[in-house]
Amino acid sequence: MAELRWNPLLKDWVIIAPKRQGRPVISKEQCPFCVSSGKVPKDYDVYSFENDFPALSQNLPDETLPSYDVHEVNKIKGAYGKCEVILYSPEHKASLHQLSVEHLKKLVELWIERFNALKADERIKYIYIFENRGELVGATISHPHGQIYGYSYIPKRAMLELESCEEYFRTQNTCLICEMLKNEINNRDRMILENDSFAAFIPFFSECPYGVYIVSKSHKNNLGQFNARERSDLAGILKDITGSLDMLFHYPFPYMMCMQQGPVNSGDFGAHSHFHIEFFSPMRSKDSQKFNASGETGAWAHINPTRPEEKALELRRAYMQYRDGIQG
Repeated sequence: MAELRWNPLLKDWVIIAPKRQGRPVISKEQCPFCVSSGKVPKDYDVYSFENDFPALSQNLPDETLPSYDVHEVNKIKGAYGKCEVILYSPEHKASLHQLSVEHLKKLVELWIERFNALKADERIKYIYIFENRGELVGATISHPHGQIYGYSYIPKRAMLELESCEEYFRTQNTCLICEMLKNEINNRDRMILENDSFAAFIPFFSECPYGVYIVSKSHKNNLGQFNARERSDLAGILKDITGSLDMLFHYPFPYMMCMQQGPVNSGDFGAHSHFHIEFFSPMRSKDSQKFNASGETGAWAHINPTRPEEKALELRRAYMQYRDGIQG
């Protein structure tokens, strides 16, 4: 069974999930997410189901955890939680931007439905919605899909962001991400596009060349708080930004899309967090890949070999081409 092992140096849990090592290698001709596989409904627009090889489980066995190497610095506990797969479309070769806004609204509604369902489990503390797209970021199945993890703890990066928001509110009496967004909208150099409810930009401090952020203009803690207009606008900006990324180099752009929001079942902690989506990509140009080397991995000293302002300009131009192509 999967375990959580405590890293006392980073004060974070590591999921030890050896069963995931046994995941089958799936050929491109045998997609388990296509209707022809018999594993999904014959008629669906968007669909969720439990991951066949979960790193977390709500059904932990009763037996005690292994006692090997247990020491006062070696904390261990069961990897409680939930892992789900979210299918975006029955169309195997579809991309997010190729789906209609009405279709993407159904995806947003499904995210919200699953968020609320996972939140009902009081042992779950953080709900993480994400997508890995492309072989360069480790995606093994090209069918359009994402995942949702419900953690029994708040992962380290999310914790750092939440703590920063809490500290900023205590000292400045305002929201950190609201201030970031205000600055980006006023400055415009790093803005890519916006609609009534959301703005997309590359932040001043971006760790990677195309590190796009999508931020809600209203101060909302999680996507379950969005009204009907905001849900539609979220669908719209996801379509536009992923279309712009694909237009950039005229091929399916690899990325990791990471949804950051407030924790659940955690009392008042995280009350001043602000919903946003972060994109990470290994690309730094059309034919060049950025690798996380020793500095980034071992020291968390990120090096971005490009200027965010220049990459935002590239994406603004790509968005205009994408928009003109849609309108034409």
